[in-house]
Formats: sequence, C-alpha cells, structure tokens
Amino acid sequence: MTEARQLVELIQTTLRESSQELPVFHTVAVKLQQLLASRTFEIDDVIELISEDQSLSGRVLRVANSSYYAGLSKIATIKDAIVRLGAQEIANMAMLASQFEYYNSSNDVLNRLMQELWGHALSCAVGAKWLTRRGGYPGMAAEAFMGGLMHDIGKLALLKVLDDILRDGQTEVELTEPLIGGIMEAMHEEVGYALMKGWNFPEFYCEIAGRHHAREFDQNNILLVAVRLANLTCRRLGRSHHPRDPSILLSELPETRFLGLSESALVELEIVIEDADGICVG
Repeated sequence: MTEARQLVELIQTTLRESSQELPVFHTVAVKLQQLLASRTFEIDDVIELISEDQSLSGRVLRVANSSYYAGLSKIATIKDAIVRLGAQEIANMAMLASQFEYYNSSNDVLNRLMQELWGHALSCAVGAKWLTRRGGYPGMAAEAFMGGLMHDIGKLALLKVLDDILRDGQTEVELTEPLIGGIMEAMHEEVGYALMKGWNFPEFYCEIAGRHHAREFDQNNILLVAVRLANLTCRRLGRSHHPRDPSILLSELPETRFLGLSESALVELEIVIEDADGICVG
C-alpha cells in the first residue's frame, strides 16, 4: 500500500470518529443559519443568539462597518445592523466573522493552504452574491453568499484532520502541497456534503458543497449555478490554491449562458472578485 493511500485511510478513519468535533463551524453561527431556515423567528431571537458570544458580536459589527457593507452612518448595535441589512445578512456576517479564526495551522504548509482557501472562499462568496443580483435573482443573494463561503468546507475539514494527524504523530508521510492538493480535490465534495448534512444545514447548502464540481448538475438550481461560476472565475484569476488559469473561458460556460451574462458583465465579475478583500473580518 502506498504512503498516500495509507494517509487517505487514516483521514477517513479520523473523519468517521470525530467529524462533528472538527473546528470548522462556530456553534452560534450555525444556530443562526438553522434559525433563519425555520422561517419562524423574531429579530429578538437573532439578537439573543448573537449575544451569547460577545466576541462574535463585536466581530459582526466590524464586518457590518467594513467597506463592503458600510452605509452612510456607522452601525453601532446588532439591532441596528439587522434593521438596516436584514437578518440573513447578519447571520452570514456571523458565519463569516467566526470562520476566519479556523483557517490557520502551526504547520507552514497547512497554514499557507488554509490562508489561500480562506481567500478563495471569501472571493467565491462575493462573486456568487453579485451573480445572483446581476442574473436577476436578488432575493437569493444572501444565500448565494453563504453558499460561496461554505462550498469548500470539505477542504477545510481535510486540512484540519491532517493538522491533527501531524500534531499527534500518526504519520511520517511528508505532507507536500501536491499530495495535499490531490487528496483535497478527490475527497472534499463528499466530505463537505456529509459535514453540512451532519450539522443540519439546509439541503441547498449541502448540495452546493457536494456538487460544485460535478459534470452533470441542475441548471435550474440558481444558487449552485452562481457558486459554480464564481468558483471557476476564482480559478481563472488564481484566487485559490491553484495557479491562475486563463484557459477557463467564462463566456463559453453553461453557467454563464444560463444566467444570461454578457462579456462586459463577466469583466465586471472579475473586478468584483479581485476586490473581495474589502470585507474586513480580522
């Protein structure tokens, strides 16, 4: 058995035993998504949940006042943020603000990959949100942002498992970027889907995590289409752990045709994704 195969089996064993314990989701942020999915909530319910973690509340307000979201006046309270931006946007901010802290490792190789993955997730979220609005589906914009942010959660889970394996001295295999990259590409959709299901995310988020690379996909699933196109645009621009790939012709993609985007719209999409760093979460 090759070292790579042994490592994959070790990862699979670890996932079976402790997938719900991996530090990839903030409990309050997940509860907020579940609350909003129920469609039976009051503003006070959202405020109460976020207030369970004062640190998270502060980070949400920093995100709300970043250049990406800020309006003419400063947002001073969570209630102000909800009234101005809406409950789903605030739940997304809570997930965004809390996710940032999980993308780090004491291992240089894993940490570099996690930082690249974070930049990719953020860029994909911004791109997917823009696409739903530009494509004529503004009511789906908040969900598209969350779908883009979480589409590669399987990759983060795999990196966290590898981090644990290294820390516990369970393998002597040298973790090179090509080896890790191959493992992530092969496993991340299945792992991401299972992880989202296990945490009871709405099915459309699970579908995005599990099928954003699938050859066959439902072109009527607007959220999936938007995330797929944002993801491919990130790949084209090098906003991922892959090198820049100008061979990806956005104008020829079925996702582009389905959303009815022009060449000028695709140029604007690239600019939007390049400017995604305007969201301050640190």
